Amino acid sequence: YCMPVEGFPVVEKAALLTFEEIQRFVDVMAARGVQRVRITGGEPLVRKGVVDLVASIARTPGIRQVALTTNGHLLDRLAGPLYAAGLRGLSVSLDTFDAAGFAAVTRGGDLATVLRGLAAAEAAGFEDIRINAVAARGVNDGELAPFVERCWAAGWLPRFIELMPIGGLDFQAEARRLDTDTILGAIAARHPLQPIGRACGGLPQGPARYHEVTAGPFAGHRVGLISPMSDDGFCAACNRARLTARGGLRACLADDREVPMLQALRDGAPRARIDHLIDEAVFGKREAHRMQSAADGFVPLAVMTGIGG
Repeated sequence: YCMPVEGFPVVEKAALLTFEEIQRFVDVMAARGVQRVRITGGEPLVRKGVVDLVASIARTPGIRQVALTTNGHLLDRLAGPLYAAGLRGLSVSLDTFDAAGFAAVTRGGDLATVLRGLAAAEAAGFEDIRINAVAARGVNDGELAPFVERCWAAGWLPRFIELMPIGGLDFQAEARRLDTDTILGAIAARHPLQPIGRACGGLPQGPARYHEVTAGPFAGHRVGLISPMSDDGFCAACNRARLTARGGLRACLADDREVPMLQALRDGAPRARIDHLIDEAVFGKREAHRMQSAADGFVPLAVMTGIGG
């Protein structure tokens, strides 16, 4: 659901933001009140020097947490350096603990390698480890409760993401989508849950909603739900802006409109110009996404590897 089977065109290095340009953008956003930065992809750990980028962002005045989302395949050797650089939030994309199913949905991924990476992250000192799973029929619908139990036993926070309309991928059949009620029902059949809202930790959170186990061996453990398709309050709770590797600033993942930042950052444009471009993106954001309505003119999202997950 993220990468087309034929792959993705290689992007020339000159078309990508440099780390210095990314850092300048972070400096401006931090001065405007942003406290949290997440590095994502594609796969951020394949970018040479990513540890240095983490260290630079972590030193930025006003930034309270640097987090990263990864497929986990390179964590085994990078978890230690990333933690030492100041990374504290780690999300690993892992849809199933079935090795064959994992290999199928990732087109060749190795579950054992990812689990070694998670072990390395724990050994390095990471305490905020989240496991992000896209909930989908035919992939993990038969293991929702065992999935969260395995995460809880390991001390990880499981979070289920509703399948969204990703452009051009056959995987994105409407019939595959599992809504929040179905996910919660499967878990609640074995573990009593109570909603605890959208906050989970001391920093401003986003549109994810959390439920906590109230009794039994996993009492106190939590599960998160990221439900853009079924949560009416999802967009109202959104506090995200996304800068793509090519320098496009998107205020909404589900909107193909983006404000080009690369040239202004590369040319050393004055702060007022950078602020103007950021305002253009943020204040031009629609009140809500339109992913449920093709009739409303919604065009399915571009491929996620070109935007950032």
